[in-house]
Amino acid sequence: MKQTELVFIPSPGIGHLAATVEIAKLLTQQDPRFSITIFIIKFPFWSDDISMTSDSDSIRFLTLPPVEVSPRATEPALLMSEFLEAQIPLLRDAVQELTLSNSVRLAGFVIDMFTTSMIDVADEFGVPSYLFYTSSAAFLGFKFHLQFLHDYEGLDFNEFKDSDAELEVPSFANSVPGKVFPSVMFDKEGGGTEMFLYNTRRFRQVKGIMVNTFVELESHAIQSFSSSTIPPVYPVGPVLNTQVGSVGGRQDASAVMSWLDDQPPSSVVFLCFGSMGSFGGDQVKEIAHGLERSGHRFLWSLRQPPPKGKIESPSNYANVEEVLPEGFLHRTARIGKVIGWAPQVAILAHSAVGGFVSHCGWNSTLESIYYGVPVATWPMFAEQQINAFQMVKDLGLAVEIKMDYNKDSSYVVSAQEIEIGLKNLMNIDNEVRKKREEMKKISRKVMIEGGSSHFSLGHFIEDMMANIPCKQQSDI
Repeated sequence: MKQTELVFIPSPGIGHLAATVEIAKLLTQQDPRFSITIFIIKFPFWSDDISMTSDSDSIRFLTLPPVEVSPRATEPALLMSEFLEAQIPLLRDAVQELTLSNSVRLAGFVIDMFTTSMIDVADEFGVPSYLFYTSSAAFLGFKFHLQFLHDYEGLDFNEFKDSDAELEVPSFANSVPGKVFPSVMFDKEGGGTEMFLYNTRRFRQVKGIMVNTFVELESHAIQSFSSSTIPPVYPVGPVLNTQVGSVGGRQDASAVMSWLDDQPPSSVVFLCFGSMGSFGGDQVKEIAHGLERSGHRFLWSLRQPPPKGKIESPSNYANVEEVLPEGFLHRTARIGKVIGWAPQVAILAHSAVGGFVSHCGWNSTLESIYYGVPVATWPMFAEQQINAFQMVKDLGLAVEIKMDYNKDSSYVVSAQEIEIGLKNLMNIDNEVRKKREEMKKISRKVMIEGGSSHFSLGHFIEDMMANIPCKQQSDI
């Protein structure tokens, strides 16, 4: 009997890769017939350590060889498109070698929201493609709806650029204002608009879509997927790595956890803006003033922006005092700690943390729900603004510092706005905190046997096995 092989191709980026590893684990645990190969694509400028391991013998990792990207591609969207196109022949050769050298039968490709061009490679091998969508069901519905309006009703996205104009979107309970639309939609010259549309059109070509969410969290959005042109949607989340014991074995992480151990329960505001989140000097000073005025204990992950014009990850400051207001560290020494890189999951899991100022990336949003930590929204880029809108307006699971902040704008959030947001966040009696506690309990039940996401993953497996080409089923 040959093993049933699935090929996963996540986008470059630790957030995409980490979620892919976790869904691969869930699939192999729920059905031992599967073996999974995860192909790692690494950007040339990516400095993160992406050596991956798994405690499962059914999961392997293969890193595709590096490729040169045309120096003409400087806009992020064009750079991403060209870079992923260059991976196609490398992936084709790697999958060919995989199928020839192992006793496996290829059951399908699992792509993510940016690697849709790999559907063509799956077609060459005569197997179906599936999408593992690492953002919300509401945003998936938003993409389908906006692509339909553009292609068939002539909608011009620029009508909503920086606008208070609102659009009814079936996957959202409230009309969505243009000011929270992802900025990539308005990037015609840089290729962002076309990338948004191209990827969404290709979503319609897959056999099924696993979404990192759960029915009880996004019931309205999930019920909105009724069109025959949208593939079956399977809510399988929250798909998270909740192993927090080692915090990566880093010395700086151990110091952070020791500091938290000395703080009262639910007293600390944690500020962290994702692996790509950073601010200029003026904004850093306003955050510092807002924290100091609020009087709350805080743990602040402060990262240095990359050099202007460089597409790189933020880094730790050599000396944070250079960017902070004079005397800030001394005045807040008894109640606050400023750090660089943060072991986010371990921090959110700690009992001392009572609030989270977040960029509203979907992984971070799910982590905050899983650990029951209330969120104050401060989105930076990508779909984070619309995630913030959903959490505040549709679901009532967050308070607002800003919903429409964009890291590329010149707007500086004032210390007063920050202070007010922090006080709302840490209000022990607020409705958001009560809702979070209830959703925390639900998020832990849905993944175990009898839970909605466990059932949905089983349904996905059944449908996928039925989609395996007939010539291969006899070997399984």
